[in-house]
Amino acid sequence: MLEPVPPEARRGTFGLAMVWVGFGFVVTGLIVGGQLAGQGGAAGMPFGLAMSTIATGELILFALTVLLGIPAMRTGFNLALLSRFSFGSKGFAVPMVVMALLTLGWFASILGMIADIWGSLLGNPTGITVIDPASFGRPDVAPVSLEVVLSCIAFGALFTWTAYRGIAAIEKVAIPVAPFVLIVALGVGAGMLSDNGGWGTMVETASTQSGLGFGSGVTIVVGAWIAGAIMGADIMRYAKNVGAVLIGAGACFILTNPVLNVVGYIGAVTTGDSNFVNWMYDRGILLAIIGVIVWTTSLWTTNNSELYSNSLYTGPALNAFGVRVKRTKIVLIVGVIGTILGSLAFYQLFFVDFITVLGAAFVPLVGPILADYYLVRRNEFTAESYRRQPAVRWPGVISFLVGATLGLLFQYVWPLPFGFSSGIAALLITVVLHVVLHYALRGRTSGPVEDVTGEPVTRTAH
Repeated sequence: MLEPVPPEARRGTFGLAMVWVGFGFVVTGLIVGGQLAGQGGAAGMPFGLAMSTIATGELILFALTVLLGIPAMRTGFNLALLSRFSFGSKGFAVPMVVMALLTLGWFASILGMIADIWGSLLGNPTGITVIDPASFGRPDVAPVSLEVVLSCIAFGALFTWTAYRGIAAIEKVAIPVAPFVLIVALGVGAGMLSDNGGWGTMVETASTQSGLGFGSGVTIVVGAWIAGAIMGADIMRYAKNVGAVLIGAGACFILTNPVLNVVGYIGAVTTGDSNFVNWMYDRGILLAIIGVIVWTTSLWTTNNSELYSNSLYTGPALNAFGVRVKRTKIVLIVGVIGTILGSLAFYQLFFVDFITVLGAAFVPLVGPILADYYLVRRNEFTAESYRRQPAVRWPGVISFLVGATLGLLFQYVWPLPFGFSSGIAALLITVVLHVVLHYALRGRTSGPVEDVTGEPVTRTAH
């Protein structure tokens, strides 16, 4: 986590692509499709507009993943090490704390998603309710049973163990699971269509949907997965070439995620529910079991990636201030904390607010990296210079803080026209501001130049 991935440790393109297929399979893809279809009586859009919205949003995510993945591949750096170039050897801890909180929250949330599915399958034979959301002002959320809590604990332990084993273990989970997941998702989509009058009937029913514009729809698609696009640097550092970066990003944002969006849309239009596992429940115990297994194994890779990446943010940030902790120990500690949060109904109670706030605030953190690599300081991204960075690079820190603040303001105070994504708008502003500040402040830095281990070097940056 504190050094670039060497050439001999790079992974094969197929294995990397399967990691991305599994990484892209997460419930938000189905939920997004349901939102575009107007699930629950909300504003929706007709089929043709929904498909163009999905295509546009996924292409934006694909482009951002590739733009960040290429420097990660060429240098072997994870997101934390790339951030040292733009924020400084201590300044990069600011965005890393945001990323650590984000991935911790996602780990706990995905555990909650899996536990809910198992709770539906197992029921509540013990009759014990551990948490009643109504007591927290959320009567719309089902009570959290003992079975759901125990499912959280069991799968939290399993996911923590495989993330502890590293990228090779994540690959071993992803390669056999990913193709099966895609086949089941496509098969279920076809089944829902067949049960409800076929393709023509679905398109005709969908034509009655209205009220959700193209810009707002793209914001929904991009906003739901922008975190994964940025975390992609931690996976892409194992790629051997640009082709592997393109294939990996395409496996997620041209294959897996769009398939889930479309299946979620079809499910919401034909059955009123974007979650295909619920459709499988109604078709007998065999399909119900298959649905639960597919759901669990597909989210396994996603949650492994969340936990693995968290260690790559937490470890270097602690190391910058003299606290040395091994990656494996961080995985264990964060896995335990995330499992406890998941068991305490973090997903059921806080997921929407959590994703909205951090999604708006954290996206701009890659702005300085993209601006430096592609516009102003590309030649400095080398395996030698990353070890010697000043404590703080002010253009990066200032532009990120301004961008994060604007992201929150755009989300909650100053809504953008045409429903434009607050996070993407803040990212674009951050890139421009960083370039301006780079030349206005002449790339101003402060503090002594430090080695990656935190030891000072002889010269001082000004």
